[in-house]
Amino acid sequence: MIKPKVLILGKLPPPYMGPAIATEIILNSSLKNKFDLLHLDTKANKSLNTLGKWSLSKVFRNIGIYFRMLRILSAKKPSLVLIPISQSSTGYLKDFFFIALARLCGRKVLVQLRGSNFRNWLNSTSSLMRNFVYWSLRRSQGVIVLGHNLKPLFQGIFDDKSIYVVPNGGNYDLAFSVKQNDIPRILYLGNLQASKGIEDVLLATEILWEKHNGMFRVDVVGNWRSEETRLRCMNIVDKNKLPISFHPPASGKDKLNFLAAADVFVFTPRLPEGHPWVIVEAMAAGLPIVSTDRGAIVESVHDSVNGFIVNAEDPASIADRLEKLLLNKELRENMGRASRKMYEENFTEDRMVQRLAETFEAVIAGRK
Repeated sequence: MIKPKVLILGKLPPPYMGPAIATEIILNSSLKNKFDLLHLDTKANKSLNTLGKWSLSKVFRNIGIYFRMLRILSAKKPSLVLIPISQSSTGYLKDFFFIALARLCGRKVLVQLRGSNFRNWLNSTSSLMRNFVYWSLRRSQGVIVLGHNLKPLFQGIFDDKSIYVVPNGGNYDLAFSVKQNDIPRILYLGNLQASKGIEDVLLATEILWEKHNGMFRVDVVGNWRSEETRLRCMNIVDKNKLPISFHPPASGKDKLNFLAAADVFVFTPRLPEGHPWVIVEAMAAGLPIVSTDRGAIVESVHDSVNGFIVNAEDPASIADRLEKLLLNKELRENMGRASRKMYEENFTEDRMVQRLAETFEAVIAGRK
């Protein structure tokens, strides 16, 4: 049986960011048993530090990517092209040429949004830009979002049956076990930038430390994105002699070791998110999670079930929920079991692949 060809556009790590991790997992997944997966690496940035910065070399790299796509479309003739779309005017204009090339070659197109700031960006642009985005997206056959609560982002552009929900999912070598730490360990894992809420976590730690000195430890794992943010954060830590250990970015087994050693996971972004991989990983590790209502997070973290949802930029609320977990081992264990159960039922790689396969088959066949 000839497998349908699907061209997947997307960056690959490094750097380790959500969209790049997703592309890598999808390409290596069992999805290749049902489809002949082709890939176009759209990475024009060599590191996180060059994201959003213009340079002539990046312009030429992008032009080269368009020519490589054209060669793949002409030679392989895929049945479907999956195109991630940006949430900025410059980024979307680059993505538009991918959509245009695929449609000019007669290929079906499925776009994918890996965030939740799309409507905020669109509403902030000119009416000319909005009309252009509406027109160009309607050239495609549908859109994938990361959660059911993100479907309204595309109302008025696609009909409801053309908006497909495929949350992130992955397989991790993590067995659930009851934690035996004498001193509970709180884990923050993500890029260390203001928008991810790292300062709020440190301020919450300050509040907790004043009340429960010596009762807990915090591990912060990630890469500083701003020297200004780093200096502010280190001032909070040094001034209060907080029990925080900073670690460089971790991946693979190193990341899993941090998750396995933790008792509580905290990730409280201030700005819109998609469906953060760190949330999926924390669920797989069987951890109670403290997070904010951003993107599709609330579809993975159910308040008072497998963790707590707090207000963004609210260190006092973060401290209050962390305190509840630190003081109640039974609550930590029950919420941790709930996280693991929800992960196994909804956020494994198999579940993601199943949803992607059903979506690909429907779009290729012209069904909704």
